[in-house]
Amino acid sequence: MNTALVTGSSRGIGKAAAQVLAQHGWRVVVHYNSNAAAAREMVASLPGSDHFSIQADLGISIDCRRMMQEVLERVGKLDLLVNNAGIYDLHPPTETGEQEWMNAWERTLQVNLTSPALLCYLSAQHMMKNRGGRVINISSRGAFRGEPDAPGYGASKAGLNAMSQSFAKAFAPHGVLFFVVAPGWVETDMAAPYLNGSDVDVSAGQSPLGRMATPGELAATIYFLATDAPASMTGAIIDVNGASYLRT
Repeated sequence: MNTALVTGSSRGIGKAAAQVLAQHGWRVVVHYNSNAAAAREMVASLPGSDHFSIQADLGISIDCRRMMQEVLERVGKLDLLVNNAGIYDLHPPTETGEQEWMNAWERTLQVNLTSPALLCYLSAQHMMKNRGGRVINISSRGAFRGEPDAPGYGASKAGLNAMSQSFAKAFAPHGVLFFVVAPGWVETDMAAPYLNGSDVDVSAGQSPLGRMATPGELAATIYFLATDAPASMTGAIIDVNGASYLRT
């Protein structure tokens, strides 16, 4: 049985990805930070067996090491890591005091980049010894277009892209593949606080589809990368933003 660790999988994109993987026979490790009840409910709802949840605060590096150690001790072999968990802290540099700005910046980079990087490193070391595995990092179109109200978010996602491609080159000879999915607005709990009133129309209007992406669309992309994507795609960054931002 293949095993996947999906961070932030008690809700949103991570939840949808975990559901799709479980539906196709994977054992899923559901990571959560604070909502243990939601994680337990998520595990109970998944088809199949041997799923379990694990807690870790990605704002603390030692928690990442402890989580990976516990997962590997329990399952023996990890086939897929999906780095999905992340935060979006508003800290516009034109309006935020220095200390508050730095606190938001450091917190965002820790959760969105430093901890995922450590999990990538630890999982890839394990996968290299087991002659293969895949890592999928969830980035954002904000890595390319800029995030003026949350520059830490844009910077963390740009760093995640670069780190993923560096790891793709380093670990390809060892059968460990790295992919990135870069969505725009997605209908999730994380996006909800920023999408109210007319802002909902604005965000949907950014795409010629006239709507935001759904978690299911992201999950389908993640599943493809986890299973059917050819090895030659390693290092690829896949945009799932409804043509709201096009790169050249």
